[in-house]
Amino acid sequence: MPDPQRPNPDGPDPDGPTADGGAIAGTGAGGAMDLATSEGFTLERDGGPGGLVAGGPEGPVAGGPGGKARSLWSDAWRDLRRNPVFIISGLIIIFLVIISIWPSLIASGNPLSCNLADAQEGSRPGHPFGFNGQGCDVYTRTVYGARTSVVVGVLASLGVAVVGAVLGGLAGFFGGSWDAGLSRITDIFFGIPVVLGGLVLLSVVTSATVWPVIGFMVLLGWPQISRIARGSVITVKQNDYVQAARALGASNPRMMLRHVLPNAVAPVIVVATIALGTFIALEATLSYLGVGLKPPTVSWGIDISDASPYIRNAPHMLLWPAGALAITVLAFIMLGDAVRDALDPKLR
Repeated sequence: MPDPQRPNPDGPDPDGPTADGGAIAGTGAGGAMDLATSEGFTLERDGGPGGLVAGGPEGPVAGGPGGKARSLWSDAWRDLRRNPVFIISGLIIIFLVIISIWPSLIASGNPLSCNLADAQEGSRPGHPFGFNGQGCDVYTRTVYGARTSVVVGVLASLGVAVVGAVLGGLAGFFGGSWDAGLSRITDIFFGIPVVLGGLVLLSVVTSATVWPVIGFMVLLGWPQISRIARGSVITVKQNDYVQAARALGASNPRMMLRHVLPNAVAPVIVVATIALGTFIALEATLSYLGVGLKPPTVSWGIDISDASPYIRNAPHMLLWPAGALAITVLAFIMLGDAVRDALDPKLR
């Protein structure tokens, strides 16, 4: 007669119930694992032979074989939507983009229409910001000045990101003489002061368009992005999935586009977003010094430069364009900080 205190030598039924209403599941290593139903987990087939998926009352666990795995970008977007800094800065930037495309929505005047009889006059009905030294409406010029600043900042950031990411990514991926040569070139560019370089290079340019200023920013701004892209690519290409793709015979372009680039581009996006605000401030600085944008282009830097001699008698000429510039730069820097926090796994 079997002893009731002695365990069954044949072991419990792997698929049978337990005394507490749980279930016995094989661990795949010759043992068994007790899954109590009080823990709220069940075992479901995933459609494959013998495949099991851990799930709860609401279905399979996210990220498992039966659930949809979240990527870095989906996690980042989820964090950004919950970040008040991102929401506030995003709303400011959306407003700036709208008035840059359609400034006539909130400013019906002409920024180049001036009347010397109104020079340095304060606010009045229909002209809330007053007039500048030439009798131009400060409100209208402040609104239209957003277009120039946003265009310069966005195009300069895109140019810097593309040039720096391509050169730095190639140097980090291939290494060797290409990497060494690019490192020495970036060292030379890092030794050039930005403002001094702008005074020297832009002083000989007579064009009144934004393209010389954008070209100068790309010329001196790509080394920083290049260093960041190089380091990111070197880190990513050492991962196992890249080595596995190489062992399977994947070509270099395929590895770079399918495996390296999607996982190395996040730091470049973060730095380029933060640099966008810096480029807007740099454009205003160069225009203030007289070597950036030139009249009749409407720019916050030009208006700040023109208002500087009248700061005691008519401070409104300086405060409004300077305030708009400060808010714009701050919004883009806040956006870059929020994107950095969302894309950096170490901060999670």
